[in-house]
Amino acid sequence: MPRSLKKGFFVHYSILEKVAKIKAAGKNSVIKTWKRSSTILPEFVGLTFAVHNGKTFPEVLITEEKVGHKLGEFSFTTIFKKHGGKKAK
Repeated sequence: MPRSLKKGFFVHYSILEKVAKIKAAGKNSVIKTWKRSSTILPEFVGLTFAVHNGKTFPEVLITEEKVGHKLGEFSFTTIFKKHGGKKAK
């Protein structure tokens, strides 16, 4: 738990507005965001977010297992290529 229970979870207001707008319209479009520190709420289940990783916007489909985590946890900022050395060749 990164924040105290007294403070509660953090979700940026612009994300909540976008989610409410999409749910009211009844369509399932991608929500583009730079707010990696926002917590995933149960209202986000079934929606797709494009979360900025510093270069691109990989799409993240929100499922029930991801509720309570941060959006940035599912948009990786580094890519592991491979270790070097003689054995790698």
